[in-house]
Amino acid sequence: MTEGLTLALPPGYRSADVLAFHARDAEGLAERVEGSRLRKAVLLGGVPLLFDLTLEPTRALCRIDADAPLDTHTRARAHAAPDSILALRIDPAPFAEATRDDPVFGPLVARSPSLRIVQSASVFEALTWAIIGQQINLPFAISLRRSFIAQAGRPHSSGLVCYPEAADVARLDLETLTTRKFSRAKAETLLRVARMVDAGELRLDLNDDAEHAGAALLAIKGIGPWTVNYTLLRGYGYADCSLEGDVAVRGALGRLLGEAGKPDQARTQAWLAAYRPHRTMAAAYLWASLSAPPG
Repeated sequence: MTEGLTLALPPGYRSADVLAFHARDAEGLAERVEGSRLRKAVLLGGVPLLFDLTLEPTRALCRIDADAPLDTHTRARAHAAPDSILALRIDPAPFAEATRDDPVFGPLVARSPSLRIVQSASVFEALTWAIIGQQINLPFAISLRRSFIAQAGRPHSSGLVCYPEAADVARLDLETLTTRKFSRAKAETLLRVARMVDAGELRLDLNDDAEHAGAALLAIKGIGPWTVNYTLLRGYGYADCSLEGDVAVRGALGRLLGEAGKPDQARTQAWLAAYRPHRTMAAAYLWASLSAPPG
């Protein structure tokens, strides 16, 4: 089954940023970027799907290629996913307006207007990526993610391997992951959340209230505040995630404040509180500042 969608891209849309995000794994199994074209394979409702997106100056052409018919709920999820994949869920304009005269963010926004944050194609993808990436460097996290997809994903007819759903992960055993460089704690947490979702004990719906969703995640063994906030950011597109537990956020903050070290989590949390309800965009600009020369 194939469907086509056309998505309007807002003025100032930074297509190069979005494509670069999806191209971070040069050996990617589930994503491929070629020029202005992005292909991403995911499992939704047990069906392998391919999102084939071509970015033009003012619009994105999206073809959804499903290897089986989609029920109504899965079709709705498939139609919602491109907004996440293309970073269209959080509007950067309110943060830019709120920080126009801010001594820290004002110059950052002026240098990089319309910065956006890419979300995952599903909340489950965001949650598992948060667990995989916690407390390790990005290259190692990307390598683990690739291994995770290889073990739990399923092929799409295009040749890409779909990012897995909970049922596929739930079938894995602990050794499948730990023998492939996953720590025991990461492996146990991945299997725990997958089995909870598969059993219906944990719901991960895009339209969930963020506060309720965060509380449900935080109650799970092995999941802390950073994982919760990162999942809300990448999975739900929540605009007010506080990332004081993120080492890169703290490092960027220290750098921008002209300090030799990183502020601790309590100080970072207090500092970020001044930017409610836009703390997600604050984190985005702090991350981006690490690749820019000190200003």
